[in-house]
Amino acid sequence: MINYTERIERLMQDVVSRTPALGFIDLREVLVFGRFGRPGVDGAFATCHCLTLPETEPGYFYWRDRETGELTRRSEWFVTKTPEVTVSGRRIKYLISFVLPRFCEQTLERSWKAELYDGTGGDGSWIAKLDTIVHELYHIDPASSGIRQFAHADCRRATRTHAPEFYDDVASMTRAYLATGPDPSLTDFLRWNFQELQVQYGGVTATTFRNFPSFPQRYMSPCEMLPVEAGVKVEPVKRLSQPELYTERDLHVRQFTGRAARRQSA
Repeated sequence: MINYTERIERLMQDVVSRTPALGFIDLREVLVFGRFGRPGVDGAFATCHCLTLPETEPGYFYWRDRETGELTRRSEWFVTKTPEVTVSGRRIKYLISFVLPRFCEQTLERSWKAELYDGTGGDGSWIAKLDTIVHELYHIDPASSGIRQFAHADCRRATRTHAPEFYDDVASMTRAYLATGPDPSLTDFLRWNFQELQVQYGGVTATTFRNFPSFPQRYMSPCEMLPVEAGVKVEPVKRLSQPELYTERDLHVRQFTGRAARRQSA
């Protein structure tokens, strides 16, 4: 079977080595994993998740009476934290998840991306997937301080991570990478949709986390020592049910189908 996330990692190594704007990325600090998502359903194809965000200042949620404006209840004080992920003793700074099999069904013909690639279609339609891979790499911030913040041409900070210039930059980097003549064996897996991959390889697998479909995400941690108002009902913050620390022992390989993802036998 083809391990789809491993193939993406190999391709990312080549993209980073041939793309100056992404050359700062140390892929030993990036973990690629799979998530499940059915084809034909709206949703992201891939997502970049940052693991370097600092702990927030203490805060709480509260509820007021609509008529009087009086505080009726509130949550505990809490801070928001990021779980730690280490692989072979090295801290992972970014996760990039790919939604399977949905990611495999991308084509330029069914995407607005065709406008960025001069209407390329047919045999070149798989470039939509390559564009997505470059897109997620471009989200990695050079200072490792979060998701890359974009600035407009007039130096104003963009309020969204996907400003129009972002998509133009990604398309430019994708075209430039292809112009370097990468080894076709690195990109050939992108040419097939999910059903074709299953026929070609007998199945599709991907790296996932042990607590699939969950994965490391920001969580709220109570600050029990901070005071609360007298007489106000305090709602407890949902306790963490996932690990605060993930290691390579928390990584499993699962086989993905059009309906589910099941763990492979050891």
